[in-house]
Amino acid sequence: MGQKHLPLLTCFWVLSCALLLHASSDRLLRINLNKKRLDREALAAAKLARKESHLRRFGSSRQSLGASSDDIVPLDNYLDTQYFGEIGIGTPPQNFTVIFDTGSSNLWIPSSKCYFSIACYLHHRYRSAKSKTYKKNGETCTITYGSGQIAGFFSEDNVLVGSLVVKNQKFIETTRETSPTFIIGKFDGILGLGFPEISVGGAPPIWQSMKEQKLVAKDVFSFWLNRDPDASAGGELVFGGVDPKHYKGSHTYVPVTRKGYWQFDMGDLLIGGHSTGYCAGGCAAIVDSGTSLLAGPTTIVAQVNHAIGAEGIISTECKEVVREYGEMIIELLIAQTSPQKVCTQIGLCVFDGSHSVSNPIESVVEKQKLGSDLFCTACEMAVVWIQNQLRENKTKELILNYANQLCERLPSPNGESTVDCHQISKMPNLAFTIANKTFTLTPEQYIVKLEQSGQTICISGFMALDVPPPRGPLWILGDVFMGAYHTVFDFGENRIGLAKSA
Repeated sequence: MGQKHLPLLTCFWVLSCALLLHASSDRLLRINLNKKRLDREALAAAKLARKESHLRRFGSSRQSLGASSDDIVPLDNYLDTQYFGEIGIGTPPQNFTVIFDTGSSNLWIPSSKCYFSIACYLHHRYRSAKSKTYKKNGETCTITYGSGQIAGFFSEDNVLVGSLVVKNQKFIETTRETSPTFIIGKFDGILGLGFPEISVGGAPPIWQSMKEQKLVAKDVFSFWLNRDPDASAGGELVFGGVDPKHYKGSHTYVPVTRKGYWQFDMGDLLIGGHSTGYCAGGCAAIVDSGTSLLAGPTTIVAQVNHAIGAEGIISTECKEVVREYGEMIIELLIAQTSPQKVCTQIGLCVFDGSHSVSNPIESVVEKQKLGSDLFCTACEMAVVWIQNQLRENKTKELILNYANQLCERLPSPNGESTVDCHQISKMPNLAFTIANKTFTLTPEQYIVKLEQSGQTICISGFMALDVPPPRGPLWILGDVFMGAYHTVFDFGENRIGLAKSA
């Protein structure tokens, strides 16, 4: 999956019944799906898988190598956060359920030659001997993740996506799947829709093969994810165009700034119309259909949790920094000290000439030991919070009290923060600044509801993920965001389009 993840189990409603296939007058094929509530235990497993995927994706993974106009792929909705559909491989087609993942670029499915992994026996396996169009490749590959490893070899065969037949597609047959997340996953494999730059073994993404074989009229694919828990349809993935029934108005386009993932530049995150400050000067962002929630800098997630009353774990280290150094931070900022150098002058960080240095790609709330890196991160967050309050001419007492409150709102180690379901209507709107426009999420859109023991529990759709410069700060806009905004992935013009979902 090239530097990327398994989008396992990060979801809250499970698909429950058979698929109904029909053709409409606009030549788009659709499948109607049903959903049912799931409990919190599945969410716990989902959080574990998601934490592993984020760490793998940005530094902990290793890979080694030994004609239609539009085409619709209907999507199943698993727990309202993981969307998958069916493809066929071989002639005649062997059917597999795959996650369509814009955060990876390889296609992989279990092989009939996978003998010693339980996960393979619990899912459909590809049998090359039964396909008339199979071509041997044999090049081996492995991908190591935080909790395990997949290994296998490349093969080539025809792949049926919707009504399109992609010929001689290079894909991975897995022969070993050691991660427990593969065992409990509700899908057979992954179909990556990222760029070739992150593809293991140089295998072309399926959309690139479609383009080269002239199977699509337009070099785009688009996602509509249905977030309505009472609706039957889970969503649609359209290759070669868009379905106008699933969005309102026109799309706002933003250029891809770094190929690999679908990455672009975004600006500030606004809470009730007020700046959070951290990304006011710009942050990187990735639109990722394989991520369930919204992942971003702990500095901002703590502010979001404070604004919506989310309950996280109290960070003693964060409060200690505010208590011991809060007044000094205020004085340095008033003296026009560069915010990037404040924590260095205090002695909690080491400045390398462009930014403060701390451990890479790790959320502060996931650190298991005390140390200078933890206090450095806490100091950097405090600087942003205090700077925001100074702009509003708050008193020293109010500023320090506010910073302490944010320390108490830091997310829990697995990223989960609960909120009072009865307070949703009173929570503020949140807005991402993209292409100089604001893309708003209402509380009903960013709060996720799930069932436990017959009762509804509400959790924040935000989780913390800290990626240091130069790659970060970074936001990952997952299915919570894509459910609110119909998303076009334009690989012809290297851009992303966003419009309100209908």
